[in-house]
Amino acid sequence: MTPICDTLEKKLETWPPHTAAQVAQMVSDIIELADADAIDLLPSRSVVQEVLDVLDDN
Repeated sequence: MTPICDTLEKKLETWPPHTAAQVAQMVSDIIELADADAIDLLPSRSVVQEVLDVLDDN
């Protein structure tokens, strides 16, 4: 298993069930996007942050 898989597995066991379920769903969504070769359709964190900054300024 890769280090990120190990970390995810350990974290899922320690987070509250609701948080673990949300993270599991997000990871599942990302896997589906990658399988469909559509991962690049997600906005980057920097783009999301820029939009949030603009909204905060208004």
